[in-house]
Amino acid sequence: MMTPVQQLDALRRGVVAVTTEAELKAKLERSAASGKPLRIKLGVDPTAPDIHLGHTVVLRKLRQFQDLGHLAVLLIGDYTARVGDPTGREKTRPALTPEAIEANATTYLDQAGRVLDTAPGRLEVVRNGDWLGPLPFAKLLTLAAQVTVARFLERDDFSERHKKGVPIGLHEFLYPVMQGYDSVAIRADAELGGTDQTFNLLVGRDFQREAGQEPQVAMTLPILVGLDGARKMSKSYGNHIGVSEEPNAQFGKAMSLPDGAMKDWLTLLTGVPIEEVAALADPAKTHPREAKDRLAREIVRMFHGEAAALAASEHFARVVSRKERPDVIPVKALRVAVPPEGIPLPNALKELGLTPSTSAARALIAQGAVEINDAKVTDVGCKWKPNPADVWKVGKKGTVFRIEVTPS
Repeated sequence: MMTPVQQLDALRRGVVAVTTEAELKAKLERSAASGKPLRIKLGVDPTAPDIHLGHTVVLRKLRQFQDLGHLAVLLIGDYTARVGDPTGREKTRPALTPEAIEANATTYLDQAGRVLDTAPGRLEVVRNGDWLGPLPFAKLLTLAAQVTVARFLERDDFSERHKKGVPIGLHEFLYPVMQGYDSVAIRADAELGGTDQTFNLLVGRDFQREAGQEPQVAMTLPILVGLDGARKMSKSYGNHIGVSEEPNAQFGKAMSLPDGAMKDWLTLLTGVPIEEVAALADPAKTHPREAKDRLAREIVRMFHGEAAALAASEHFARVVSRKERPDVIPVKALRVAVPPEGIPLPNALKELGLTPSTSAARALIAQGAVEINDAKVTDVGCKWKPNPADVWKVGKKGTVFRIEVTPS
């Protein structure tokens, strides 16, 4: 068992700010003396079905609290998702149906369970619809009166929208009110969030203080940069790695990470000792190829296990680096009627779902990003006559595959 001071030192890893560190230290000391674990809150709104590595930064910190003996309280925002967090948004979020929220919540629980310890007594899962749904309107007015409009307009997202004349729904102002009341309802000792959540976490502290509770500690972590090394990780930017992606896909994507993002990824997504992180991120001490291999293995191991991580590393070295073919080549189904003279290559790529349009497929072919039997095809007018033995590769780091034609 770690002492409170040792716990605090371990918990500092990758954290941007703790409000306040003295309060957290005092809470850890009381927990150690009483044997009562702290209640650590993390709220997630199921506004989309998939979780990517960016989401796991706070999930891993929550798991760290679990490993130190504390209770993780995973709050599924089935009610706050009806509004959607306006933080960082340039316009009002579209409303989700209750059915979509519930479907997303189910996938969130499954994916979050790949990071968290779900054993009895280690994780408490709650939904804020249980208390926000029946909340009396008079109580909502009392809560809303504790936050001024001026305080909201100090936020960059709201102030910029206001300056540009972009509408701000009144319900968007209520989002931090709802999130803050969540902390009161579950009596959180600490709450985790990205740096973009600072305002919301501090509202929770204020509400707890007004409710006669000891304010939660607000712990914020960085927003993970995506595979492009420039923007935050987001599915909409196409720079993400999904937690449910298969091992080879996760490994291959991680190997494409720019060198400059290595240190943050190793710090926030792995348990590699900080001293070793510094050495791995320094090209003078470790070759970037070796460092990325270590990072990619750590990522795959987290979600698929050690054996899968080693297999993915070998697969990448053999198929991508040495350009050897895999032992088992997957088959893609082409469900169209192919004329005797063959199907235009752009049409085949579009029908396989490899490109969104035939024009995009032609651009890909012109770039030399399409190979058949290890030979690049650059003629956009080329036609392919079905041959199940042909081995295709699309994209510079795409996996190889064969095509089986199934007439529609």
